[in-house]
Amino acid sequence: AAMNGVDAIVFTGGIGENDMALRKDVCESLTYLGAFIDDEKNAIRGQEIKISTDDSKVNLYVIPTNEELAIARETVRLV
Repeated sequence: AAMNGVDAIVFTGGIGENDMALRKDVCESLTYLGAFIDDEKNAIRGQEIKISTDDSKVNLYVIPTNEELAIARETVRLV
């Protein structure tokens, strides 16, 4: 709302990547932005996917991440 809209919303990490009900709840509260979720696409797990409907004004994505690898890389960088 403060930015007067968004181009895309990305769900990643443990919850964003694996909890389709959470993604649906979040997107249902953002319909005023034109964010509409495709329930069939939202049910797909384990792959990078666009989950917004074709008529959605906001692109919605699920992007899997390897959090453990990211933490390990940052640890190595800091040590």
